[in-house]
Amino acid sequence: MATPATAEAVIVKRTFAAPREKVFAAWANPALMARWFCRCAGHPPTRVLEADVRSGGSYRIEVEGPKQGAPGTMLYRGWGTYREVRPPERLVFTWNWEHDEFKDTLVTVEFQSLGQSDFTEVTLTHELLPTEKARAEHKQGWGECFDMLERVLKGEES
Repeated sequence: MATPATAEAVIVKRTFAAPREKVFAAWANPALMARWFCRCAGHPPTRVLEADVRSGGSYRIEVEGPKQGAPGTMLYRGWGTYREVRPPERLVFTWNWEHDEFKDTLVTVEFQSLGQSDFTEVTLTHELLPTEKARAEHKQGWGECFDMLERVLKGEES
């Protein structure tokens, strides 16, 4: 069970012009995840090495992205465990980056149909990030992920 959100949690909310089942599938299908999850525009698709999207399952990814504070790119590795999976309503999973000193931060993603089923509001809450810098970086990163997800859902990015 997820812990309650705190004032220090990163919260990113976005409405997508797609049915809830389609938006949820983009989080649960490895082929779709590769097109947007942790991917910067203009960079290669994410390598989803493992995505066992069930409670107790795990995921592992590799992402080629810009180097922090330097020219060029580098390979980032991430992993976590799914704590709760309720299609198409909710995902809760731990979040780890190889390059971070903190581990097992917690991400909760809620999918809400709006009015007609053609629109879905996604609310992502990322907890347990220990510093303001980490929270700011992750807020920006999730915003970029949501930008890519929107493009994928519109069929603009492969």
